[in-house]
Order: sequence, then structure tokens, then C-alpha cells
Amino acid sequence: MSRDRVLGHVRGEPGPTVVLVGGLHGNEPAGVEALERVFDRLPELGGIRGEVLAVAGNLEALRRGVRFVDTDMNREWWPEAVAHIPRDGAGPVEDEQRRALLEAIEPVLDRAEGPPIVVDFHTTSGDTPPFITLGDTLRNREFARQVPVPMVLGLEEQLAATFLEYVNNRGCITLGCEGGRHDDPAAVDHLEAVAWIVLAGAGVLRPAQVPDHGLHKRLREAARGQPRVVEIRYRHAVPRGRTFLMDPGFASFQRVSAGQRLGSWGDGRPVVAPEGGRLLMPLYQEQGDDGFFLTRDVRRFWLGFSTLLRRLRADRIAPLLPGVRRHPYMAGAVIVDRRVARWYTVEIFHLLGFRREVEQGHSLILSRRHFDQPGDWR
Repeated sequence: MSRDRVLGHVRGEPGPTVVLVGGLHGNEPAGVEALERVFDRLPELGGIRGEVLAVAGNLEALRRGVRFVDTDMNREWWPEAVAHIPRDGAGPVEDEQRRALLEAIEPVLDRAEGPPIVVDFHTTSGDTPPFITLGDTLRNREFARQVPVPMVLGLEEQLAATFLEYVNNRGCITLGCEGGRHDDPAAVDHLEAVAWIVLAGAGVLRPAQVPDHGLHKRLREAARGQPRVVEIRYRHAVPRGRTFLMDPGFASFQRVSAGQRLGSWGDGRPVVAPEGGRLLMPLYQEQGDDGFFLTRDVRRFWLGFSTLLRRLRADRIAPLLPGVRRHPYMAGAVIVDRRVARWYTVEIFHLLGFRREVEQGHSLILSRRHFDQPGDWR
């Protein structure tokens, strides 16, 4: 498979900036195929506002058809590490791929006149309806509502230093999209539909310009019967060097019970669900360190309540709560003594716009999410 880094690039009248990324994992070419379809038609539509760039992520892994060559390209996006990627090619293949990806997208992000919109397209190794993931900021939520598929919150708390977290912390509005199973042709259709909806929702295109007017219906049908919003509660990590085997037959958003067997370690020891909920992204491929996730449904009331609290800037009262103090050197972060604040601590701070960072003994560190409000930009 031979592909260029830039899959398509158009500039029209002044307007929004949209960056679309496919193939951060090389065994997930559906996102790249979907973006190629979009750019087969987009330049001919006319009347485009703003700038749209579509790029492929890990070209070498795409060429080999593997998730990654040396390291997962959707991890390790620490700002310090990204700023010092060596140019001698002596490091992991993904270092060079990461540097080349940044060189392609940064000029576009830098000349944006408002918050750029960045969408990252993926597929999964198990059966799944299409769904979107997002860092839980109000402006990400606001934009994500246009896509009629389940919305998954909290993934960035489970996976450190992802690509979308990196660009979100640079001021971008971000969405991740999972289109379906890797080898399901419908996954390409779903991802293409999301791309067109994003372009219309951003204002790059007028709704009447979108070539297919049945996109929302197609996605709603694919996600029929699924919850609108879920929150990740648990990640089953697979340490380097260990083998995890998911039992066959599981699919994303399937309900499971506490204690139910979901798989086994390489030595045959069973792995059971630590709590009940909905399963997400069961691992049915060799590469990857996420065995599965467990989620719970989020009621619309709590989303509305958290929106109200954040718009009122209720986070300012956080250091006044029992067992809570400001972090001595992390701006916007707090340290919670779990011996004092024992009940629903994480849930309360999620409502206020905080995210879990790390737990050390009795101390829980949470930080205020960057660029939470719709008007936040640079």
C-alpha cells in the first residue's frame, strides 16, 4: 500500500479550519479510505469556506498492515517528548511518523483564525456500532452532538498522552470516531458519513452541498438501540510481555455482569468483569495494550447539570471543599484526600470539569480540563 501523507487539502473563502486524520494505527485503513472518498468529491463542490486538510498518520504501519511498528503512534504525545523528536532516525519508527505528521498539520493549525477542529478516525478489532469519543469539554460536547451515534466520555483519562489530547491542549476542538470493525466495509461508509457531517457542522459546507443527504439516517440506523452517552469506568490493561485472550463473541456496548468471565491470561487464569456495565472495544488482535473497557450510561440530566455548573464557574469552589487543596505547582489542579472526601469524588469533580490524573496512596490528583468553554481559544 503506497500513500502520501497528505490525502487532500483545500482552501476557500475565510472560515473554519478542519483537520481530518486517518491511519494512526496501520491496521485501520478504513479512515484513510473514507477521507480519500471525501476528497474525491470535495474539491469539485465549490463554495468552500475555510481550510480542510486530510492526512494519513502512520504510513509505515499502513504499508505493513500492522497496528504499529515499534510503539503505538496514538500514545506518548507528551509535549516535552514531541518538542524533542530526534531527526536522525535512530529512534522508533513512530517517532519519525509523528514528526512528519506534525510538520503536515502545524502550518494549518497555526494560521487558523478560530479553534481548529481535529477529527481522528479509527476502527476496532471487535464488532461495534459507530461511536465517537471526546475529551469532556463543553465545546467538544457541543460539536459532537451533531453526530447521531453514541458518545463516549472519559477515554482520555484511561489512555495517557493520545494524539487528540495533545491537540486539544493546544486549543483545538477534538473528536475521535470509531467506524466499526476493521474489516467491515460498512466502517468506511460510517467514517465517510461522519466526515461530511463534520464539514457541514463546522461551516465548511452548507448542508445542501453535502453529496449524500441520508448520512444522519444511516448513522442512526447503525447505532439503533445503543445509549446516547456512556462514560468509561474501567480499563483492562495488558502489560507489555503478557498475553490476554478475549473470549469470543463479545461486542461493544454489550451488557456484562460483575464477575462474568470475559477472557483469560496466557497462562489460562480467567479474567472477569470487576463491575457490571457495557463492554467497549474488546481486544481481538495481537497488538494492543487495552484488553477491554467497561462503561456505564450517563443520564441527560447529569450532562445538563454539569453544563450549568461549568458555565457558572463552580470549579472555583473546589479548593474549599473538605479534603481538597490546590496542587502546589500544577495550575488548575487539586489534590483530594480520599480519607476525607470518600463518596463520589471523581463523579463530583467530573461535573465541575476536572479530569482524573493520578492516584497516589490516599491522594487523588485532578486537573481542570483545558479549553472547556465554547469561547476558549488560545
